[in-house]
Amino acid sequence: MADTPSHHLIYGYCRDFVTGESLVDTDDERIRQQLARFLVESKGFDREDLEVRQRIETLFSGQFVTSTIDLVVRLAGRRVMIVRYGPGSLVTRERPAVAAARVLDPDVWIPLAVVSNGRDAELLDTRGGKVLATGLDNIPSREELLARLKTLDFAPLIDPGKRERELRVLNAFDRELCCAGQPCPLPGAPEG
Repeated sequence: MADTPSHHLIYGYCRDFVTGESLVDTDDERIRQQLARFLVESKGFDREDLEVRQRIETLFSGQFVTSTIDLVVRLAGRRVMIVRYGPGSLVTRERPAVAAARVLDPDVWIPLAVVSNGRDAELLDTRGGKVLATGLDNIPSREELLARLKTLDFAPLIDPGKRERELRVLNAFDRELCCAGQPCPLPGAPEG
């Protein structure tokens, strides 16, 4: 194992399935890589359809937070779906995933969001936040998304107040706390 201060066991380095770049190898990263591989090998997406590790930075009430969108699916030149991984309960991941899909593109909402813990998944409509389907097998395939492309709602986010509220949701939900409820003091820890 690598000798790096972190909250996670670090096994060394791994190769990103989509980009080939070297990443710190943790249990969470292994699941993220499994999700990317699943989208390509089981759902028919091309690696070129996937954008990895997109970031949204927020600063509210003195709390700087970087939210990461693990995967973004782009088809026909449009971002159509995001995928966010998080361990544990999916219900607690729904609202920040919807918020991320609503603000990642500055001009339009990304219509679909997936939250997954690696064993299960929920497909969400980002317009109303409704769960459309559950289970990894119910994540839409490339073919299904292409067929639905004309019916998906790429609503513009016109109201700047709404955009700020969504950014505040990300800031609140994605703030990482450790070490007795405080931000991580470990020097150089990528999570803190």
